[in-house]
Amino acid sequence: MKPAFFLFAAVLSCAAGPASAIGTLAEVAIYDRSSGRELPLHAADGRFFVAGKPGCEYEIRIRNQTAGDLLAVISVDGVNVVSGETAAESQNGYVIPAWRRMEIKGWRKDLTRVAAFYFTDLEDSYAARTGRPDNVGVIGVALFRRKVPPPVLLEEQRMKRSESSMDSSANGAAQRGAAESAPPASAQAPEKSLGTGHGRSETSQARYTTFERESDQPNELVAIRYDSYANLVAQGVIRNMPRQPQPFPARFVPDPPARW
Repeated sequence: MKPAFFLFAAVLSCAAGPASAIGTLAEVAIYDRSSGRELPLHAADGRFFVAGKPGCEYEIRIRNQTAGDLLAVISVDGVNVVSGETAAESQNGYVIPAWRRMEIKGWRKDLTRVAAFYFTDLEDSYAARTGRPDNVGVIGVALFRRKVPPPVLLEEQRMKRSESSMDSSANGAAQRGAAESAPPASAQAPEKSLGTGHGRSETSQARYTTFERESDQPNELVAIRYDSYANLVAQGVIRNMPRQPQPFPARFVPDPPARW
């Protein structure tokens, strides 16, 4: 299996992943940038869903839970977020170092900028606008471990160092930055289905790096589906709970209104 170039994006905190994340090798969560919160996950029939709000920007948060690098190949609505190709697990993605978190905020345009993700009507989604509406409504993360090189004998190591000292032309280019089918649409859904738009341009630094996969097949595949709150209620994913009286709604006793 030949090494390939992949994107290595800026990584952020080492803090523990939130309760709204899923995944074993890495925790994956959807963060609503407009409200400043990670969207709660709703489980139904072995699948996971989040409720988005049209017009709100969001980002995909991935925290590596292992002691080694992971390659995350990411798709939104069936489209690779780095290359814009119809998504396949064999494509380029982002390399996430051990125990670190990465935030994917949009469609990668070059090594310095992305176009922000935002929830929007299906017709306005990037996938639909590029003629690929069939998989709108799902975010996928295919995770790969790095291949561990075989042990090298001491004599071979000495010879490699000698050869390296004679050849200073390092092959060190570096680039940062870059599941299942979408849920069936309800025949009586009260709102239009959601997709992901191609939003405003913003800074996101990236560089190229190399990554050789342990296997051609992902070590783990995480899928999170999304739609509007009303549509998820209509599909039975979210129960529309009745009003729940609160025992302690305020701290102090206000004066009652005048009787007359």
